Amino acid sequence: MTAQSKSTAPEEFARLLDIMQRLRAPDGCPWDREQTHLSLRPYLIEETYEVLDSIDREAYGELKKELGDLLLHIVFHCQLGQEEGLFDAAEMVASINEKLIRRHPHVFSDAQVDGPRHVERQWEKIKLNEDHKPRLLEGVPKHQPALNRAFRVQEKAAGVGFDWPDVAPVWQKVHEELAELQVEVTEGNCKEIEHEFGDLMFSMVNLARKLNVNPEDALRSSVEKFTRRFAYIEESLHNQGKALHDSSLEEMDALWEKSKRELK
Repeated sequence: MTAQSKSTAPEEFARLLDIMQRLRAPDGCPWDREQTHLSLRPYLIEETYEVLDSIDREAYGELKKELGDLLLHIVFHCQLGQEEGLFDAAEMVASINEKLIRRHPHVFSDAQVDGPRHVERQWEKIKLNEDHKPRLLEGVPKHQPALNRAFRVQEKAAGVGFDWPDVAPVWQKVHEELAELQVEVTEGNCKEIEHEFGDLMFSMVNLARKLNVNPEDALRSSVEKFTRRFAYIEESLHNQGKALHDSSLEEMDALWEKSKRELK
């Protein structure tokens, strides 16, 4: 395809819709034909994490492809919705278009805002009114990872003013929760240990939010760092003709420290 004949986004989106409809046709793909909203859930989650992985690695060539895979799942669900008489792709797109205009009155009407934080508070206020939900936190999905859910719950509460004005009391809360956990560990109260550990993690998420750090991203980065360093240990031992289970903690710890110097 030449630069002159390059198709537009609307044209390619329409083509994707046609392809999806063909795959679901009676003479289409047997695998695609047997899928349901429920059966596609794990694949949707997997594709979402592959998008995140591409972003983390700044692999933007891969990101283009992974976003396409994610869009496929959106179109797949729209096709299922259309077959079930529930909604179609046009209604899905119209829904988000209307929502964006409705929740940005400072852009599409004459409302005034005094910065990003004001926009966030306005967004939550508009959302609460339009959804007619009696509780603010009902809009946070329960099935997302607990770390992300804790972050969003705290964000929403902060959006209506339920938040400390600065980070100082958050630090104090972290130390308080850590001390309470240490007490329960010393006393051997297994059930309370779990509760206090959860409280400590929740306070750490709050600290992350105050420091403008996404806790899920931060933890994912640390896990990847640990994985790279441990792979260094494993490879180094292999080169020495040793296996992990035949090596001492001292040997592995020395290689760990070496990995920190060499893997920047």
